[in-house]
Amino acid sequence: MLERIAQDSTLALRYAWNPGMSSSPETASAALDHALEAEAGLCRGLRPRQLSMIALGGAIGTGLFLGSAISVQAAGPGVIVSYTAGALVAASVAWSLAEMAAAFPVAGSFGVYADIFLHPWAGFTMRYSYWLAQAVAVGSEAVAVSIYCREWLPQVPGWVWVTGFSLALVFVNARTVASFGEFEYWFAMIKVATIVVFLVLGCALIFGVGFERIGFANYTRFGGFLPRGWRGVGLGVSMAIFSYLGTEAVAVTAGEAQNPEVAVPRAMRSMFGRLALFYIGGVAVLVGVMPWTQAGLSESPFVRVFKTVGIPAAAALMNFVVLTAALSSMNTNLYLCSRMLFSLARGGYAPGFLGHLSRAGSPVAAIVASSAGMALALVSELVSPKTAYLQMLGAAFFGGLFVWMMILATHIRFRRRFTGKLIFRAPFYPWASASGIAALAAITISTWWVPGMKITLIAGLPWLAFISLCYLLWPGSSRRV
Repeated sequence: MLERIAQDSTLALRYAWNPGMSSSPETASAALDHALEAEAGLCRGLRPRQLSMIALGGAIGTGLFLGSAISVQAAGPGVIVSYTAGALVAASVAWSLAEMAAAFPVAGSFGVYADIFLHPWAGFTMRYSYWLAQAVAVGSEAVAVSIYCREWLPQVPGWVWVTGFSLALVFVNARTVASFGEFEYWFAMIKVATIVVFLVLGCALIFGVGFERIGFANYTRFGGFLPRGWRGVGLGVSMAIFSYLGTEAVAVTAGEAQNPEVAVPRAMRSMFGRLALFYIGGVAVLVGVMPWTQAGLSESPFVRVFKTVGIPAAAALMNFVVLTAALSSMNTNLYLCSRMLFSLARGGYAPGFLGHLSRAGSPVAAIVASSAGMALALVSELVSPKTAYLQMLGAAFFGGLFVWMMILATHIRFRRRFTGKLIFRAPFYPWASASGIAALAAITISTWWVPGMKITLIAGLPWLAFISLCYLLWPGSSRRV
């Protein structure tokens, strides 16, 4: 039965995208209906309040608490401009996804949409690139966890933390999606509440409310507001975009959300507003309280801030918070890449057993396969513990950039060919999507000049060539070209 549905779905996709066979919007709609049928079986147990927190859980992690140090080093206080520019790009992606996911809520999300409206190659490479990026991102978060735990127990080897927390989160994901959603809700709530406290406390330190006034000197003291010039700001956008990766999580959860037509656009709007506030506000407070020259990857800049101002036990508490933030991001990213692998299997692009569901409606086989990033993190921690985080971050970055560009390209085609009633319309179409593509292409190229980020192109371009070859050699792909 599963194989028949997958065959019917891929056959419909073949006719949907090929303008030589059929370019009618009705055919595309039929293909989407087939995709919905192919991914049937997942339990719609995620509540609206959980969707926003899951998205925040995927996006707020080491990118803000640890990785922001890279942007600060590249741009100085001008990192505020970098994160603002990154937010605008992320907004175009969030708007586009909200429109498509509200119309057709499937677990494969943007991969299915690209399959139908661009080309089956696009759907294949996007989903596998996203799976790889998320799997490696899970590993990078695991490495970050070991960095945080080292703050308390430096004598314990990092691989112990990577192994222990990885096994625990695989267990959490293998249970029902409802329990995963509730777990992630409270996990994400901890870091959201803490960031709010951090913003309030940081502003109090800067303005001297209850503390000795720091003032605004740190914004210009060490080389001015733009010590690295506009080039530094541009390079800082690269890390800012990496920080925002995860905003697409809401679209992936649409396949298991209650009332997704209403919940997805609402969650996307509320999530993005909070995300922009936390990131832009967070880095603004960060460089205001702490001299930007002190940012580094040896520890979280947020922990460093509390140490600098001398608040008793605050550094240890903040270290706990950033630890839960990394675990939350690991948890969400594992969920995301397991659903993408499940979608690939149901669409006939991956071994069929990866599309099987447990009695509780969880794709356990896909979850286990997606834990490969954790195994990679374990190896990296053993071989190169000092540079493991940066290496894994760069390797995952290319997949995220590629997927975002393809999402925006898909949205342009989607709007042209979809004739049904749209529940949510992305604003500023098509200019927002087209501008986003151009910005992401420039950011991808700029990673060559970001310290430690050359691996983005060094690993990314060969991966794209490899996965394209896999598409051509995959059984049945000849019927889709």
